[in-house]
Amino acid sequence: MSSTVSTQIEPEVLKSRIERFRQVQSEIVTQVRRVIVGQEEVLEQVMIGLFVGGHCLITGLPGTAKTLLVRTMAQTLGLAFKRIQFTPDLMPSDITGTDIIEEDPANGRRTWTFVKGPIFANILLADEINRTPPKTQSALLEAMQERACTVRGNNYMLPAPFFVLATQNPIELEGTYPLPEAQLDRFLFNTVLDYLTADEELQVVDLTTTTHIAEADPVTTAEEILDFQQLVRMVPIGESVARHAVDMVRISRPTEESAPDFVKKYVNYGASVRAAQFLVLSAKARALMHGRYHVGYDDIRAMYIPVLRHRILLNFHAESDRLKQDDILKRILEFRSAPRD
Repeated sequence: MSSTVSTQIEPEVLKSRIERFRQVQSEIVTQVRRVIVGQEEVLEQVMIGLFVGGHCLITGLPGTAKTLLVRTMAQTLGLAFKRIQFTPDLMPSDITGTDIIEEDPANGRRTWTFVKGPIFANILLADEINRTPPKTQSALLEAMQERACTVRGNNYMLPAPFFVLATQNPIELEGTYPLPEAQLDRFLFNTVLDYLTADEELQVVDLTTTTHIAEADPVTTAEEILDFQQLVRMVPIGESVARHAVDMVRISRPTEESAPDFVKKYVNYGASVRAAQFLVLSAKARALMHGRYHVGYDDIRAMYIPVLRHRILLNFHAESDRLKQDDILKRILEFRSAPRD
């Protein structure tokens, strides 16, 4: 039997925390907009990942500002930022750090000293994560799950908050090592960056081809981010809305009796229980960001595709019919509408 420990918070204190949350959210958008043009959905999803405490996988074509977006977010949040360019020869110790032997000049004794790797940061950009072998990928993914890493039997805690933004290129697959589904499941979102509109591209050209250098200013601190993560978890969700979230995850599984026929035909494996957890958490953050104090059906459905697109595995029937995960998830949303209270 489990019990939930709830802390009573004064209404005025809670109100001031919510006001500060919305103020910081607005300031983050303002600062990022000084550097990044367009990509509203992507920015919202990255911010939700931040406020939830989850990690994001960003998939986009070359030149879509994946790296620039992550660097700008780090500047805006005032957090420690590190970048790792993943390559086929990258070793786990290049990420986590390693022990070296140092000699004490006073007494001549030699001791082991741990030199921290780039993983010891608040925001880590894992650039082109699918270009490094599984052994090195696992070193990062273990840290994502445990918020710690192990080197020579010693366990080292990572700084909080710890937020990984991994990027991958969807078209250049030669010489890459795609992430297995079990490892993909640890990411909160698979965020897709698409091409900008013509007007937005013109803004980018105007912004980047002059002597003006756009930079973002920090608007918050690590302590505030941790407080916001706790605040998001306090957002209430009704039983019917939570049940709808669980139901939407369950019907993505072909073994589920209530799953539609097209899921049973095209899907090999559906979403895990973790998908339902992340779906509710991201919906809570979205509700608070949109000025509401409870989760609605619209929040669940808005987060459905980015939370599940990397969690369902399609079979050869879907491949032969040229169907992607997004196509199946859109059909599930059409198949199961939100309940009417």
